Amino acid sequence: MDPIDLPMPAVRRPAPAPDVRALEKALRLRVDGDVRFDSGTRAAYATDASNYRRVPYGVVLPRSPEAAVETVAVCREFDAPLLSRGGGTSLAGECCNAAVVLDWSRYCNRVLSLDPEARRCVVEPGIVLDDLNRQLAPYGLQYGPRPATHATCTLGGMIGNNSCGSTAQAYGKVVDNLHRLEVLTYDGLRLWVGRTADDELARLAAGEGREAEIYRGLAALRDRYADAVRERFPRIPRRVSGYNLDSLLPEHGFDVAGLLTGSESTLVTVLRAELELVPVPAHTSLVVMGFADIAAAADHVPALLRHEPHALEGVDHELVVAERREHLHPEALALLPGGSAYLMAVLAGESEEETADKARALVAGLPDGVEHTWYTDRRHMDELLLVRESALGATAHAPGRPDAWEGWEDAALPPERLGDYLRGVAALWEEFGYGRPSVYGHFGQGCVHNRIPFDLTSEQGIARMRAFVERAADLVVELGGSLSGEHGDGQSRGELLGRMYGAELVGAFERLKTLFDPRGRMNPGKVVVPDPLDAYLRLGADYRPWEPEVAFAYADDDGNFSHAALRCVGVGRCRSSRGGVMCPSYRATREEEHSTRGRARLLFEMVRNGSPVDGGWRSPEVRDALDLCLACKGCKADCPVGVDMATYKAEFLHHHYAGRLRPLAHYSMGWLPAVARMAGLAPRVVNALAAVPVLARVAKAAGGIAPERDIPVFAPERFTAWWRARGGARGDGRRGEVVVWPDTFTEHFHPAVGRAAVEVLEAAGFRVKVPEAAVCCGLTWISTGQLDVARRVLARTVDVLRDDLRRGVPVVGLEPSCTAVFRSQAAELLPDDPDARLLCERTRTFAELLGERAADWQPPAVDARAIVQRHCHQYAVLGFDADRALLRRAGVDADVLDAGCCGLAGDFGFERGHYEVSMACAEAGLLPAVREADGETLVLADGFSCRTQVEQAGTGHAPPLHVAEVLAAALRGEPVAAERPAAPEVRALLPVAAAVGAAAALSFVLRATRRPAR
Repeated sequence: MDPIDLPMPAVRRPAPAPDVRALEKALRLRVDGDVRFDSGTRAAYATDASNYRRVPYGVVLPRSPEAAVETVAVCREFDAPLLSRGGGTSLAGECCNAAVVLDWSRYCNRVLSLDPEARRCVVEPGIVLDDLNRQLAPYGLQYGPRPATHATCTLGGMIGNNSCGSTAQAYGKVVDNLHRLEVLTYDGLRLWVGRTADDELARLAAGEGREAEIYRGLAALRDRYADAVRERFPRIPRRVSGYNLDSLLPEHGFDVAGLLTGSESTLVTVLRAELELVPVPAHTSLVVMGFADIAAAADHVPALLRHEPHALEGVDHELVVAERREHLHPEALALLPGGSAYLMAVLAGESEEETADKARALVAGLPDGVEHTWYTDRRHMDELLLVRESALGATAHAPGRPDAWEGWEDAALPPERLGDYLRGVAALWEEFGYGRPSVYGHFGQGCVHNRIPFDLTSEQGIARMRAFVERAADLVVELGGSLSGEHGDGQSRGELLGRMYGAELVGAFERLKTLFDPRGRMNPGKVVVPDPLDAYLRLGADYRPWEPEVAFAYADDDGNFSHAALRCVGVGRCRSSRGGVMCPSYRATREEEHSTRGRARLLFEMVRNGSPVDGGWRSPEVRDALDLCLACKGCKADCPVGVDMATYKAEFLHHHYAGRLRPLAHYSMGWLPAVARMAGLAPRVVNALAAVPVLARVAKAAGGIAPERDIPVFAPERFTAWWRARGGARGDGRRGEVVVWPDTFTEHFHPAVGRAAVEVLEAAGFRVKVPEAAVCCGLTWISTGQLDVARRVLARTVDVLRDDLRRGVPVVGLEPSCTAVFRSQAAELLPDDPDARLLCERTRTFAELLGERAADWQPPAVDARAIVQRHCHQYAVLGFDADRALLRRAGVDADVLDAGCCGLAGDFGFERGHYEVSMACAEAGLLPAVREADGETLVLADGFSCRTQVEQAGTGHAPPLHVAEVLAAALRGEPVAAERPAAPEVRALLPVAAAVGAAAALSFVLRATRRPAR
């Protein structure tokens, strides 16, 4: 083929901004999917996990690949740039652009076919890797590459990035695990591509039309550049930078699917993918080795590769220190052997004996002085590997260290040169004043990750960052490596490709771009003809965030709300579908704006200058995104960078409604402690009135309560009334005094929990005190953003408890949400009150107190099975280890559910408009588990919300119990049963109904008699 048949190199073709309103209208008319051009959505999609920020024109969530095809057609008619996106976790800026964003993840997430014998499946691009592997597990199959974001990354995103992960050591990159792709060009050509035999290539190239043009061009590119590709492409396991021109070589079967893999939405839109699957290893073991430093560990990698590990990961001492400071994975960190850097080798085999033999051989070859540990159980292996998988988030905002950023985080070297690179880049860090950033990565394939404390907010700092990156790129090229080992080029490295490949091959990349996307509208500015690596920064030299006055202290963010809003690094763990708690509203809606990440992005945009979210605390976009936040605090524990959206929501609501009318629920449920105290004066009358349907409807409407909910029944006798009636404390008190906290829910709704706790604590040897004054933790005011009231309530509570706190008396919380306020938010709202800090230090859960101060006390034998729902605040703030230990001591065979949030979450599930999401959260795990439990199995839930959600769901199971109730029943030798206030019977309602009817009739008569005569 003559050179003239080669496509011309790509050139920058700036597109004039399309008529956005007309574009949106056309998309709404023609596309089957969600079309979002509002400022909130655009702000949420303005960045990925990188340093870059581009506000899109709009976002389309197609319901099918055919809807995506129509989206591309509309964009083509308006000459609008297009970006195809999966999980949005890209680190090089490839997932943010001034374009129409196609987000596949909400709807296009199906497995379309599966052939277990051929080990292949066809999927839509929005399916998440872990979700796919769960569907493959019954067949003993999996998709091989497994990035650290496996719980949230989509297959489309993995194809776009040519992802790898730790298991690429055994299975290779995505390009090595693809059979075919169905793709769409910007100009409308739709076709399946894969390996192409010579005769098939000849037939396709000889035809007419666009398809033939593409195949002729590809053949010409292969013929022209084959020698240069063989010469300049690094022969290493992790060459991800640039386009995969090597896939066109004869030795790779002219694989067009392989060529397009890793093209980052710059060439085509992937519609469907046929994947090649691998068997799940029958047995695995993990050997962890400790070395003197990370370069010494890297030097030993080639020796370990002779043992053919399934994965070989590396982490350094800086990462371990950062995770210890952030209290991440303490049990796993305790398992590490001696050393200051670690290699983790996963070994796989068909039998335990084979795996053990491999581990023994590996250990036998270790140099003298290298300590090691060896695990074969799944729990310890998962915990240790999670230390490595959590590295990106753990090193972003490490306590006591400057914030660290991506930008040079993905170099890949020949494994035998890895130690040389680590020593060389460490010298560069010192030269540029970056200290010793943490190092981790897939060492078996020479891939190194790290985050560097770049200054991205001043011209001088950005210039220094550019100079460092250019020097580091030269070092990688000198050592025969690749600029990217799995994160892709995007904008971070696109500009540097000339240093790695030379002008000739960069010209080949540009010609390939022109062949597939002659108008340059597919994700422009990425990979080829790239935007500068220091342009369109998320921060930048002009970054001047708004620093508003705040109510909480934000001690971990130096008191700055703008820094709290900057915490999210975009890894998207909040978008996982299972495990942990975060984020229940995303799991129910699959909406980016209703994930922790989406909300954090909107808060960042709210304080950022030059943002589409420009209303400050009055921003409706932020209000709407926070509306479905359950304030469960799951993110406080599960988010690797410690985003605390419950606190941010309370802060926002506090300012948003300052001086304005609030939602009705803020008055009814925000002031629940006061309402409950009034109801406690005549609980039977209140219950009777609430049981009359017409009155209940009126009350719920007036209080902003979901009509689907039942109003909880008030107890006929309050907990503190019972306490006074019994005459106060009993028992010998040999273990000292404790204050049992009479939270609103125990006091007014489930006082049996308080009575049971007193009985157990006294039996264990404590002398119980209950505050005489009316007290409250302020939780309901906090959750509704009424922080001035909450602060006053908390201050009064601290005054009431002050003498006991100063005498060292512990405060025992029975309701996890209230206990968590004392342990966490009290000191944030009262940072200048040392007794508020004492309250934090003295507060204990029921189980913690018994474990710490009565470790020698033997609980009564319960000997029962139980499923346990942890309250979210218990999970996130208080911890559950003490509860596990107490249940074990009592002989309870406890299945602690990993089912996420119950969905009620205090006032959330009661508020009008939230019922559907609330129940969807519960149906994700909790309610199915309760329904499946037999009648002999106890349901334990210390949280009032969790118990109420189960009780109102009509599962047919006995009501859930607090652990104190279970132990108290065992002490008495009685069957375990929940003692709950009962709703009035129909017969008891007759007088109330008659009174209501009489009042209505009297009102009618009075109105009629007052009517003027005509």
